[in-house]
Amino acid sequence: MRRLLLATLIALPLAPARADEVANAMREALRAYEAGRLNAARTALEEAGQLLAQRSAALLGAALPEPLPGWTAEAPRATGTGVGLLGASQASRTYRDARGRTVEITILADNPLIGALGAVLTSPLVAGALGRLVRVGDQRALQTGEGEIQMLVDGRILVTLRGDAPAEAKLAYAQALDLGRLMRR
Repeated sequence: MRRLLLATLIALPLAPARADEVANAMREALRAYEAGRLNAARTALEEAGQLLAQRSAALLGAALPEPLPGWTAEAPRATGTGVGLLGASQASRTYRDARGRTVEITILADNPLIGALGAVLTSPLVAGALGRLVRVGDQRALQTGEGEIQMLVDGRILVTLRGDAPAEAKLAYAQALDLGRLMRR
C-alpha cells in the first residue's frame, strides 16, 4: 500500500500556488499511513477519490452542448460519487423547445459496469434487435423506436439522450455533444 501511495503522490504535478484539495487529501493519507493510522489514511484516500469524482463530473458537464436554436436549457447538473463498482461521475442537462418538448442528455463515466454495455451498444446484431444503429460523428450509437439514443464513448463513457421531443431532435443534440472533450477528460 505504501508503494501505491508513494507512486500516486509522485505522479501528482508540482503543487500550484493555490491549494489543491486532491493533492492535500493524498498527502494527508500518506502522513496518516506513515504514522500507522490506517483508518485515517483510508478516510483521506476516500476523500481524494470523492474530490476526483466531483472534478470528473464537472468536466463531463462541460461537454454538454448549449441549447440549439429555438431551445432553452436548464443549467447542467454534475455529481461525482465514490469509487469502485458503485462510484460514478455523472452530468446531465435538460433542453426544452417552444412547444415544451424535452431532450435530456445524461453522461455517466468512471463506473466499471459501463464496459459491460459495450457488447450491446457496439454490436450491430444486438443493436439491430433493440433499435437501429446511427452515427454520431465517428461513434456508433443505438436509437430505439422511441428515439432514445445510447452511445458508448471511448469504451468508458455512457451517453443517453431521452425525452418526449422527436427522434430527430435527440439526434441533433447527440451531434452537438463535444465528444472530443469527453474523450480527453
